[in-house]
Amino acid sequence: MGRPKGGKNREWSKEQKLEVINYFFSGHTQRDTCVHFAISRRQLDIWLTRYNEQGIEGLQNKRKPGNPLSKYSRRKELTPLEQLEYENMLLRIENERLKKGYTEEDAIIAKSSIRNMR
Repeated sequence: MGRPKGGKNREWSKEQKLEVINYFFSGHTQRDTCVHFAISRRQLDIWLTRYNEQGIEGLQNKRKPGNPLSKYSRRKELTPLEQLEYENMLLRIENERLKKGYTEEDAIIAKSSIRNMR
């Protein structure tokens, strides 16, 4: 039983996770807690482990930064400031690649190998 196709993952705040954990620690079984809050046992196990190891801060959601260039590449027209920010990001990426010793040919080869894997 998973989420419906096209559905989104449910987002739990730190306070909601703490509420689930407190419900479990108040004497309810793992099964009762999972049924009451409509979560899987594995999810409850993960939250309990993080809570036991790190306390309340272990329940904080950790967001990944994602691709910073996607913000600019999806739009057709950019303001002059956004154009400068986009160009600056591209130059920073190129600079990082050069620092690591990648050449332009290495980047082209990497792109073509990724396309061939699909």
